[in-house]
This record gives sequence, C-alpha cells and structure tokens, in this order.
Amino acid sequence: MTPPEVSLRKAESQDSATPRIETLRKRPDFLAAARADKQGVPSMLVQARARRDDDSRVRVGLTCSKKLGNAVARNRAKRRLREAARLVLPDHARPGYDYVLIGRPAATAARPFDALMQDLMQALRRLHGRARA
Repeated sequence: MTPPEVSLRKAESQDSATPRIETLRKRPDFLAAARADKQGVPSMLVQARARRDDDSRVRVGLTCSKKLGNAVARNRAKRRLREAARLVLPDHARPGYDYVLIGRPAATAARPFDALMQDLMQALRRLHGRARA
C-alpha cells in the first residue's frame, strides 16, 4: 500500500491538459456508444462516441460477457482492460469522448499486456483517423 503523501503528490503533479477519465455506469451511455463508431483489434472491440457537449471529460466503460468464461475469467479480463485504459487513454483519448472496451473470448486474458496496450492504441488511432476524414 502506498503512503497517503505519495498519492497526493501524484494528484498534484497531474497535468491539467490531460483529460480527466471517469467510468461509464449507466446503460443509456453504453447503448449510445454501441450506436457509434467501432474498431476491432485482436484483443478487444473499442466503441467510441463523441458526446457533443461542453464537457471535456473522457469516460470509459468495460464489458466482458459470459462468452469469456466464468466470473474469475471475466474479472481478470476486465482488470486487464481497466489497467490498459488507465495507461493509454490519458495520452491517446480525445476530450469529450465516451469509450467502451469489450473483451474478446480467449484473447483479452491471454494476450501479453504490452500487446493489449498496443491494440488499444491502434484502435484509437483508427477511430480518430476515421473521424477526421
């Protein structure tokens, strides 16, 4: 466990230009993202939706269905997706977007973690490259 003063220093040193990342929790937000752009990569499916509001937050939701396996397997896949999102989204996400990361059976939990992060970066590049055109 980290001492409280370490976590305070991390919070103070966070760049103000980095978008704040929050978690999607409501079903209508997940459904709206499902109607938006999608990009599949070997370890996951990424859905991205521009909210078109003045809010600059980045919101992310995670989904792993029972196709991934039992609760232990689904939770492992979600933990890996959550950590990849925590590391990748601050640098590659666009402010005002909602992202939903959907785990894939036999791929999300088994893929090496650095490849999982590369997959997420690749999906974001493709999604945002498509939005500019």
